[in-house]
Amino acid sequence: MDAAERQALIERYEAGPAVVVEALAGITDAELDARPQPGAWTAREVVHHLADSEMTSAIRLRRLLAEHDPEIVGYDEEAFARRLHYERPIAADLALFGAVRRSCAELLARLDDRAWTRAGSHSESGRYGVTDWLKIYAAHAHDHAAQIGKARRG
Repeated sequence: MDAAERQALIERYEAGPAVVVEALAGITDAELDARPQPGAWTAREVVHHLADSEMTSAIRLRRLLAEHDPEIVGYDEEAFARRLHYERPIAADLALFGAVRRSCAELLARLDDRAWTRAGSHSESGRYGVTDWLKIYAAHAHDHAAQIGKARRG
């Protein structure tokens, strides 16, 4: 990945919270809890997932940067949704999502070329490096903002 591609992904990553906030603008409680289809997540559940995922991603990034050949372990997102009370208000988790993302963006802005080559292994997908991390999380919020739009429409 060249520097221009990397910068575009960083900018997309940094824009993620604003895209999610925009998707939530003016949302009603009924829209927050509308389930577009059986088994699909509501907008409220998506926001809580984003906070949990962002905290997980922040630790993954830090481990990739600080440890030698770390093992990045997958987690059961559905279990988090079932057990972590995703019916609760979203304000704290929405703020947490934005704050954790800003913290990671500050790290990304300071990485040198060598840091971008750091990698470990992921328990589900094999080799997993800092650039892999960025590709995944640059798209993550945007994908879920679209999911929020779909959930709002029921």
